[in-house]
Parts: sequence; C-alpha cells; structure tokens
Amino acid sequence: MGTIDKSDLYYEVYGEGLPLVMLHGWGVDRRILSHCIEPMLAGYPMPVQRIYIDLPGMGRSPAAPHIRTSDHVLDALAALLDELIPGQRFLLMGESYGGYLARGMVRQRASQIAGLILLCPLIIPGNRQGNVEPLRVMEKDEAFLSTLSAQDRASFEYLNVILTENVWNRFRDDILEALQHQNTHFLQSLDGAFSFDADELERPFAAPCLILTGRQDTEVGWRDQFRLMDIYPNATFAVLNRAGHNLQIEQPEQFLSILIHWLSDNMELFGEFPKDDTIV
Repeated sequence: MGTIDKSDLYYEVYGEGLPLVMLHGWGVDRRILSHCIEPMLAGYPMPVQRIYIDLPGMGRSPAAPHIRTSDHVLDALAALLDELIPGQRFLLMGESYGGYLARGMVRQRASQIAGLILLCPLIIPGNRQGNVEPLRVMEKDEAFLSTLSAQDRASFEYLNVILTENVWNRFRDDILEALQHQNTHFLQSLDGAFSFDADELERPFAAPCLILTGRQDTEVGWRDQFRLMDIYPNATFAVLNRAGHNLQIEQPEQFLSILIHWLSDNMELFGEFPKDDTIV
C-alpha cells in the first residue's frame, strides 16, 4: 500500500526487471489484468517487473474525498510511480478507462514510457460514446446459462459476446467480484474526463505501442481507436473478431499470443527511446 496525498492506492508487484505498470478499467480492479497476464509473464524469459494498481474507489483502493476528477486520479498514479520506481523508465498498459489514463500519462511524462499497450482503450469519455457496436452475441451455451442465477446471468450477458462456461469462469474470477464491490457512489460522482485532450501531443509518441480492440466491443468500439495511429506511428493495431470489451477473457489465446510476441519483438527497442527529441 502506498500513501500519497491522503490517498491510498493498493498495488501488487511481482518479479524484477523492466517495470510494466498496469491500469485497469472503470468499476473493476487489478485482477482483470493480473489473472490473465501473470501466468504468462511469471515464466517469461526476459525480466519484467509487473505492477498492478487498483484505481481509487475500486478493488482494495479506498475512495479518497479529494479525488474528484480523472486529473486527480492521474496525479495520484504519478505520485505512486514516483515512489515505487523513481526516475525509472517503464512499460505502461491501460485497459478501457485505464487506456484513457495511460494516454494522459503519455502526454505528461512520455520520456519515461518505454512502450505502451492499450487494451480496448476508452477514446471518448462517457458511457458508450463514439462508434460503439450494438450487442451481437457470437456464441451462446443456453444449457449452461440456464444454470446461472438471474443476477449472474444478467451481469454476464450485459456486454460479453461469447457466452460459454469457460468465459463465464474467467468473468466470475476476473471481473464479477470487483463489479460487486466497487464504490458506486464515488464512481458516479467522479468526473471521468480530463481537463485536457489526452491525445493532443506536441509531437508523435515514437516508442513501440500495441493497440488491441474487440470487433464486437459495445463499450468503446474499435473504429475510433484508429485515430491514434497518427500520434503513435510505431503502433501495432489488432482488431480481434469474436471479442467484445472483455476480449482478454473471450479470446485469451489470441490476446496472450499477440502480447508475448509484441514484447519479444520490441524488448531491445524499449531501451532506445528517447534518443533526442523524437518523443514528448
């Protein structure tokens, strides 16, 4: 637990090496990333230190009364990183709302960020803004769904597009409990938009990037993310079919395969930036 500006942010750190800081989405917690990534990176041959953070009012991080906007959340995250990895360069991963926060961090301290991973990133603040997809279920096991309680089934069907027992098990373990324990009052009062444009950079961010989106994503879509290509010129962009907003639990093999190959292909490059004024 790190205490910063009267705000406690819970975090978990595993391994040693180049830090990889991971920011989850709205209403969930670190487990949406740690449960799918940790089994892979725990045995990864190249040293990567994994830092999973619970955002304010989510997971095991309390809702601090002075945090009222995403600007405040970003300040708290920056203060925590200054405490945990002072002056170090790091990889940054953001999922959904965490992808919005990650881009805000790029705008403020790009010289520290060796590489960026965006998983179903929020582009336009607000609920289902922009070019989002209508809910289109791609696979459904009705026999299994009938065994769930009405409440569990409604939660599972809300935005997932692969409705099978295997996906349910991952949804239950990685997402559902966090949703049930989020600080709803705090999140309803939190202004999710920055006071600045996270994607208005002085110059393109030249470090390696990976942007993963779901073809059936009902929350943030996949089309609006293409606008990031101009400001992230070294980005790999993938749109996974048969995947909604929780693509890491619906297409876990594709997700992990793309991630591990991207890390391996770019590991040598992570130490190269910035060389001069190529990034902000």
